[in-house]
Amino acid sequence: MLITIDQALAPDQVAELRARLQAAPDAWVDGRATAGFQGAPVKFNQQVDEASPVAAECQAVVLAALERNPLFISAALPNVVYPPMFNRYGEGMTFGAHVDGGVRIDPRTGRKLRTDVSATLFLSEPEDYDGGELEIADTYGEHAVKLKAGDLVLYPATSLHQVTPITRGERLACFFWIQSLVRDDGQRTLLYDLDTAIQRLGQTGADETARTTLVGCYHNLLRQWADV
Repeated sequence: MLITIDQALAPDQVAELRARLQAAPDAWVDGRATAGFQGAPVKFNQQVDEASPVAAECQAVVLAALERNPLFISAALPNVVYPPMFNRYGEGMTFGAHVDGGVRIDPRTGRKLRTDVSATLFLSEPEDYDGGELEIADTYGEHAVKLKAGDLVLYPATSLHQVTPITRGERLACFFWIQSLVRDDGQRTLLYDLDTAIQRLGQTGADETARTTLVGCYHNLLRQWADV
């Protein structure tokens, strides 16, 4: 399932993050510092050092917003969220086709996290740069994603994806992974569709007994599939 979430961050939050990141030039390092064996040869960007104070400050802003976003909760069913990271692509920078590593280690706790869902939160407006599309391949073909600042895209971490070369400007973004309560993407998609339908029925004043039954089906499926 590939889903976009409009305004996961409000404009003032985006402005705050951009200001903090731009005010900490010494925090930026070669993006290959955290790339695996597959990703390192095709990764050419910069990212904020995970151990830097500015990383922790910006992570707090993103995580607080995600915790209050019902669409993010419904789509990702988060169990553990990897501390958000921040990257930038200048002219000529790119990240070639790759699949994200299946397991990452939380640098704060040392806990291993299974990467079920990948996330990119755009911090630059699309008109500020040329190129830089996030291209995601799935069973339905290739999807080019280039969203407004503050918008978020979620997609299965099993997907082959890349960031196309920047030909003008600079692309600033936040990226992270989620270990979901439900590891199977097909099951997560069914639960998301069911949850969305239930909410729509509630908004239209549909039969309350039928809606209550569907809510029960949702939670019984979640109980059956949840990995906790």
